[in-house]
Amino acid sequence: MSQPLPSAEMSFPCGNCGAKLSYDAGTASMTCPYCGHHEAIRTTDPAAPAAVPAQIREIPLEEGMRLAVRGLGASVTTIGCKDCGATVNVGQGERTTVCAFCGSNQVLPQETNQGAIRPESLLPFRVPKADANQRFGAWLGTLWFRPSNLKKMANVQEMGGVYVPFWTFDSLVQSQWSAERGWHYYETESYTTTENGQSVTRTRQVQRTRWESASGYRQDDYEDVLVCAGKGLPDALVDKFSSFDTKHLVPYSPEFLAGWRAESYAIDLMPGWGVAQQKIARGQDSKCAGDIGGDTHRSLSVNNQYFKVTFKHILLPIWIAAYRYNKKVYRFLVHGQTGEVVGEAPWSFWKIFALVAAILALIGGLIAWYSATQSGTATPAYNPSPTATSVVIPIPTTLPTFPTATATFTATATPTATHHPPHPPPTPTPSGKTTPPHH
Repeated sequence: MSQPLPSAEMSFPCGNCGAKLSYDAGTASMTCPYCGHHEAIRTTDPAAPAAVPAQIREIPLEEGMRLAVRGLGASVTTIGCKDCGATVNVGQGERTTVCAFCGSNQVLPQETNQGAIRPESLLPFRVPKADANQRFGAWLGTLWFRPSNLKKMANVQEMGGVYVPFWTFDSLVQSQWSAERGWHYYETESYTTTENGQSVTRTRQVQRTRWESASGYRQDDYEDVLVCAGKGLPDALVDKFSSFDTKHLVPYSPEFLAGWRAESYAIDLMPGWGVAQQKIARGQDSKCAGDIGGDTHRSLSVNNQYFKVTFKHILLPIWIAAYRYNKKVYRFLVHGQTGEVVGEAPWSFWKIFALVAAILALIGGLIAWYSATQSGTATPAYNPSPTATSVVIPIPTTLPTFPTATATFTATATPTATHHPPHPPPTPTPSGKTTPPHH
């Protein structure tokens, strides 16, 4: 049997003027919007005897349905969105015409599920609405290649604070693993290549892998594995948040929901545990892979066993701005605990087209300038050597024909040469004539 709800639904009147109090993220207290009166959040368990401090419980998974408290402990109105499927609880009598998650106006009141598991704890909003709106406007103002009129949305679109449902799971995991461990080594390999038109043989080092069987065991503890249990936000967008610090969880109290929206979970406990097991298994695969050793590995197989599994149903604070552009939904989120921002925005086709056209025009201009500077410049002959200058003389394919020169010679007898000693000089005579030497 689940624990009973308090006998009377809770209301939060102002102790000063009687108006309705709401939770203020800036002061972390109950605040009157009319007289400004502040009251501290109640820290006792409404389902326990008076003055008993509320505690955050880790509920054993196999006993979850029996031990879990049901309902929100306060009167709420439940609104369902036909477009995204989100179910949101607002204050009793409050109405909303737009879905906080997708901006759709296809929202209708529906019956509140009083049998739903009550949140065990939550992270209160710490980022005020004004800060969230400022972050939204600053984010839009820094976007590039987005529609120009998108920035105007910062002035008209307000962030809405929503508590998003999550399951958290703790588990002790024992893992047996087996794999093949690989060690790299190198061998010299000959190969043939072509260099300067000739076939030559070269050598190179080639990596090889030696494989051996490996196995092992490890044990790990997992705490507060988060699984988003709502339908309003895509998992890919929620996963972009770096983390929620669940060490600052506080026991659930309906006062935290006063003036805020809280989404009902759409993923039940056991399907949520199935998602958590997948997350844990991926973590164990990575840890076991680190235990294998060697230079590489293959064929890793991990067998996980889960022990001491406990869970909590918690609410986490997220500021949401959902807007539609060209009939498509885009979301911007602000982490309600840290102020971290993530978002989606459409692209502007014309801005991207203009950028591409400008780049192409610039490239075309550079090509034209280069061509103009190179015109009239002789192209140097190809130089195969980086250190010597070569002159290339073209060789004609056919040799030229030259006229044959004809020479006429007069043939005379050439006496045979006889070697004699040198002749003495001629002897002069009395008459002045020289007498040739006697042979």
